[in-house]
Amino acid sequence: MTFSALHQPPERAAAPHTRRSLLTGAFALAAAAALPLAAAGRAYSAAATPDIIGCAAWGARAASEPVAILANRPERIVVHHTATANVTDYSKQRAFALARAIQTYHMDAQGWIDTGQHFTISRGAFVLEGRHHSLAELRGGTRQVRAAHCVGQNTVSIGIENEGTYTSQVPPAAQYAALADLCAHICDQYGLPASEIYGHRDFNATSCPGDRLYALLPTLRKDVAARLGTPVPESEEAADPIGDLIRQATGGSASTYDEYLPAGLLP
Repeated sequence: MTFSALHQPPERAAAPHTRRSLLTGAFALAAAAALPLAAAGRAYSAAATPDIIGCAAWGARAASEPVAILANRPERIVVHHTATANVTDYSKQRAFALARAIQTYHMDAQGWIDTGQHFTISRGAFVLEGRHHSLAELRGGTRQVRAAHCVGQNTVSIGIENEGTYTSQVPPAAQYAALADLCAHICDQYGLPASEIYGHRDFNATSCPGDRLYALLPTLRKDVAARLGTPVPESEEAADPIGDLIRQATGGSASTYDEYLPAGLLP
């Protein structure tokens, strides 16, 4: 998630996939059951572009230096949570305030040139552009913006922040559906398979995107694949030999870091 000390300037070279934790069937079913069936089954088509609110609309500051546009398409999507309060204010005004607070923290405290992630989804299911030009490049479908959301992945992935803390709770159904729709649109635009959706903890030592949201990622991949009409092969969900080796070598799960938006930036 973008608020941890793990994130380094986006100029860091890309690293290969390092970890995907195996998920027990019981946990996966329990997490998926917490979402209404309508959220998982909503149809998607390439023509149904999600409503994404651009930087200008939510009042973004200008980037402190030109945002780098990379000639390559992204290779994957990385899902995060903001580790902020699970508020019940689902308004657009709250979503705008969140986007401004994230940008302020990233630029003024982290020293980054702009918001670290490409897109943010509020608990009210509003989808917002994060780093400038991310939306324009997504619409083009051939290039991506260099970001600062995940060490080693900032030049090869699209980062999506989800407002909330999902260590013991699942996202609201509308937020999850918005995430699935956005992921489907990104996959459609860039020619990515749904299997290339990961959590932040797959690449960095962090608890992000929270145990419950991370447990939903296999379901998310399948829901995105269904929207695209290309089901995820069962073999892609069945094993993770690299992750198994890493867990054996390190003795278990990733370290946890405090990930938060400092008090005072949001009402």
